[in-house]
Amino acid sequence: MKYLEDNPTFSGIIDAGRQRRISRRSFIGHATAAGLTTSTASTLWSNQVAAATPQQGGTFRVGVHEAATTDSMDPAHYVTIFMIQLAHASRSYLTLIEPDGSLGPDLADSWSATPDAMVWTFELNTNATFHDGRPVTSRDVIASIQHHISEDSSSAAKSLLAAVVDVRADGDHAVIMELDSGVADLPYILTDYHIAMVPADADGKADWKGGMGSGPYRIENFNPGVGASLVKHDGWHREGAWFDALELIAINDPNARQTALVSGDVDAVSSVDLKTLALLQRRSGVEVLNIPSGSTVTLPMLTNAAPFDNNDVRMAMKFAIDREEIIGKIMFGTATLGNDFHISPNMPYFPDDIPQRGYDPDKAKWHLKQAGLDSLDTALSAADGVMPGAVDLAALYSEQAKAANINLKPVREPNDGYWDSVWQKKPFVFSKWGARPTPDMIFSLTYKSGTDWSETFWGNDRFDELLGMAKGELDDVKRAEIYREMCMISRDEGATLIPMFTNYVYAHSDKVGHAETIGSTWELDGGRAFERWWFKS
Repeated sequence: MKYLEDNPTFSGIIDAGRQRRISRRSFIGHATAAGLTTSTASTLWSNQVAAATPQQGGTFRVGVHEAATTDSMDPAHYVTIFMIQLAHASRSYLTLIEPDGSLGPDLADSWSATPDAMVWTFELNTNATFHDGRPVTSRDVIASIQHHISEDSSSAAKSLLAAVVDVRADGDHAVIMELDSGVADLPYILTDYHIAMVPADADGKADWKGGMGSGPYRIENFNPGVGASLVKHDGWHREGAWFDALELIAINDPNARQTALVSGDVDAVSSVDLKTLALLQRRSGVEVLNIPSGSTVTLPMLTNAAPFDNNDVRMAMKFAIDREEIIGKIMFGTATLGNDFHISPNMPYFPDDIPQRGYDPDKAKWHLKQAGLDSLDTALSAADGVMPGAVDLAALYSEQAKAANINLKPVREPNDGYWDSVWQKKPFVFSKWGARPTPDMIFSLTYKSGTDWSETFWGNDRFDELLGMAKGELDDVKRAEIYREMCMISRDEGATLIPMFTNYVYAHSDKVGHAETIGSTWELDGGRAFERWWFKS
């Protein structure tokens, strides 16, 4: 009934109902007087008013994919989707990404920078408390940032914060970060899921082991690879957190996840089985969300050993994949084409003038010959726990590559421990990245030479030089030109094959309500369904 909401007469009635200026009885009376039947007016109340009005109460049970027994409460080492979701439910960040993609406040109410973007000041919310009642102060923020930038840190976010040279307090509720060069995106960078705020211990170190946070829910129980139980944090500093409690249940198998939703054992799932998506969409009592995003499927090739230390071999692999067929047969249309660079059409500075790379077995053969090869035997490791359909993608790619004289063996890897035992270990693997709000974040995290999360151990001096230039460039036109050159370098010289950017496709019971605009940075409303969603009355 979106057309009714766009009608000025009905939109005013709907707004009055949402703001509870009129009762349900009055709403139906006004709507029928404006020309609707009683039945249509009642449905409009249920779908557009009651559904959009948050209600407090209930336990929100969520089936979450990609959980592992190796999951850790150390934010520096968050890696799985389960931990990303748990982190956003239980811990706070200085800033956050709003559902419309804009930057918003979390622990920091406001922030400002010097004109050169080298000194940033963050003003903290004075009402924020940790789950044990302690106030969140500058000291805690400093400890949390130092956890990632200290010399002995092994944090995945270390490269993101590499420019930070000093973090200091300006009273109890203001933090100053000094950088060695301008970083225009620093407030966006601080939304990275690793950079959660935790309390400082007596020595001023980050105290993360007990799972303490200042987020909307407090962890009562956490069993890695199994699940977590949480209760509402009454001292949370922001609006929302409509549920009384949460149950995050690790369900790595897509069929089991979907069955749990349909049977009513959970209220939502973080990812659905695309093979049965059409059937699920017709299922009564279930709402499917299909959100375009910058979540990237990557097929990284390790460059520290043959054969992928040769760029012609890497180019052969890029020409030997039919991306459109994969999107149609594996993703059932829920993805957009990738072009072997990591800026998606959903991100700022997307270079839409770069020609799309297509499936071309003859060009792949040519590149093999340039590498001195008539054929190539290699393997591609994948696990459906990373993404439902990952193994099927590897199998289809294997069939496509035969036309290029590439014998690609799909290898089904165990879901548990994939990121520890397969990723960055085996020469050619399936990987998936969540959407980042800016190019700088993903380039700094995985493409810059020497980063801990480099998927390929690839390095390029010119790329690194351009990355440094882009960080402090405040002119959007010049910055776009820099990013375009970086995309061309990674496309034609890099070691990451990017077939597509996936939609986030997940589902919930129709008893669950939420706003019309849904976040696209992670599954489940950017990882913040726990604070933004509610049960309908």
